[in-house]
Amino acid sequence: MNKNKMNLKSVVWKEGDYFISQCLEVDVSSFGKTKKEALLNLHDALKLYFEDAPFSRRAEVKNPTIASVKFQYA
Repeated sequence: MNKNKMNLKSVVWKEGDYFISQCLEVDVSSFGKTKKEALLNLHDALKLYFEDAPFSRRAEVKNPTIASVKFQYA
């Protein structure tokens, strides 16, 4: 069996009692009580995502930077 390997980037932040983990290359996220649990759950979610989606369906993110965007809405 040929396995494709990828090095995906993710971001983790605390929201209330949970840590949220989100992949930057595909629209997949998860959560957990700890950072480690959130990342393990993200790994499982990504495995499920790529069962149905082709590996080419991802954006390549190089050197991500956290930036603030200010906007006003009505």
